Amino acid sequence: MHNLAITLKNKGFEVTGSDDEIYEPAASRLAKHGLLPKHTGWFPETITPDTGRIILGMHAKADNPELLKAQQLGITINSFPEFLYEQTRDKKRIVVGGSHGKTTTTAMIMHVLKYNGIKFDYMVGSAIEGYDTMVSLSSDSEIAVFEGDEYLSSAIDRRPKFHLYHPDIAIINGIAWDHMNVFPTWEGYVDQFRIFADMITHGGTLAYYAGDDNAAAVAEAARPDIIRKSYKVHAYMQNRAGTFAVAVNRTVPAPFFGDHNFQNLSAAFKACQAAGLTGDQFYDAIPSFPGTARRLQKLRDDEHVVVFQDFAHAPSKVKATIDAVAGAYSKRKIIAVLELHTFSSLNSDFIGHYAGTMDSATKAFVYYNPHALKMKRLPDLSREDVAAAFRHSNLFVTDNSEELFRAVADSSEPESTVLLMSSGDFDGADLKQIAETL
Repeated sequence: MHNLAITLKNKGFEVTGSDDEIYEPAASRLAKHGLLPKHTGWFPETITPDTGRIILGMHAKADNPELLKAQQLGITINSFPEFLYEQTRDKKRIVVGGSHGKTTTTAMIMHVLKYNGIKFDYMVGSAIEGYDTMVSLSSDSEIAVFEGDEYLSSAIDRRPKFHLYHPDIAIINGIAWDHMNVFPTWEGYVDQFRIFADMITHGGTLAYYAGDDNAAAVAEAARPDIIRKSYKVHAYMQNRAGTFAVAVNRTVPAPFFGDHNFQNLSAAFKACQAAGLTGDQFYDAIPSFPGTARRLQKLRDDEHVVVFQDFAHAPSKVKATIDAVAGAYSKRKIIAVLELHTFSSLNSDFIGHYAGTMDSATKAFVYYNPHALKMKRLPDLSREDVAAAFRHSNLFVTDNSEELFRAVADSSEPESTVLLMSSGDFDGADLKQIAETL
C-alpha cells in the first residue's frame, strides 16, 4: 500500500493516507516522499465529499470509522488489486500465481523486460535491486506484470486478489495449501486457482507447472479457448565454475540455484515467450538477474560460514529452500532455522504438514513467539507438539528468540551453511549482525 501511495504521488496525484501501525521501512519511505501521516490512527473527519477515491487495504476492518464515513458519503472505494486492474485494463497483463515462487518468477519477468528496453507496469511482493518501489503504474507502457497473491482483497471484498486481475497471460507455479485462516479446507483452496484460470481473458495463455498434479488438473479443466503451456524444471548443471541453465543451443550462467528456482525460470520463460519475446531476448538477460530481497538472500559468505535469509514459511516452501541449499552445499553442515509466524504455521490442525520438510538439514531449529499466537487468537503450542510435528532427528524447538540464536551460534562451526527462514522478523533481530557473529 505504501508503495502504491508513492507511485501515485510521483504520477502527480494528491495522496493522503492513514493507519494505526506504520513500521519500517514503510515509515521512512513515506516520510521521504512527504506522505507519512502526522498521527497514527483513524480520523473520519479527513474523509470529505472532495475525496476522489479510497483505496482500501487488508488491514482496515469492516467497521473502520474512515471506511464507514466513505461509504456514507458514497465515495468510490477500491481494493488494492481492483485499482491495479482498473489502471491497466487496456494493457497486456501477465499475472504470476501459485503457492510458491511468485515473487521470484515475477522479478525474473520484470528483469527480462527491463533488460530488453520494454516499458511495463508492475506489482511485486518484495524489494528488487534497481527499482525504487514495488509498484509502478505508467501511461505509456503496454504490458503489466503482477504477482498474483491468493489472499483476500479487503474487508469488504472477500475475493482473492488474483481473481481481480483478469490476466492475458497467467502462471500457476504449483498449488500447496496455504492461508488456512481464510481457506479452511484443501478443496476450497484449490477452487481459488480454478477461478483464477477462469478469469483469463478470451484466447489468453495459461502456463502451468506439469510436475504439480493439482496445477495440471486446473489447467486441463480450463476453458477450451485458453492456450495451455506446460513446463518442467529447467535443465541446469552445477560445477566449480557455478550454476548454469542449459537450453537447446546454449548454456547460460545462472545467479541462483536449486530446483525451485529453475522451475521459476521455466515459468518466466513461458510467460515472456507468450508476450512475444524470443529465446535470445530471454536468455541474454538471465546472467544479470539480481534476485529479490529475502529470497535466498546471502548475508555472509567467507571461508568460515555462509548465511542465507529466506522468506520461506509454508511447508512446500521450507522443504524446497532447504533442499536447494543442501544440494548446492552438499559438503557442508546445513543449519536450518525456521520461525513459525503465519496463522497456518501456528495452527495445531495444520502444523503436521511440516513433517519431513527439514530433513535435508543437519541440524534444525524451529522458533515461535507466544505473542504471535495471542495476536492470531490461537491456542498455545508446546515445544513438544512442534517437535512431534516436524519429526526431525536433530531438532531444537524454542519460544525464546535469544535462546534460539544462542543455540544456533553454538551449533555453527567452520564449513557451515546457515539458512534463516521466516515471513516475520525473528522479533526484530538484526540478522546481518547475527550472521557476522556466527
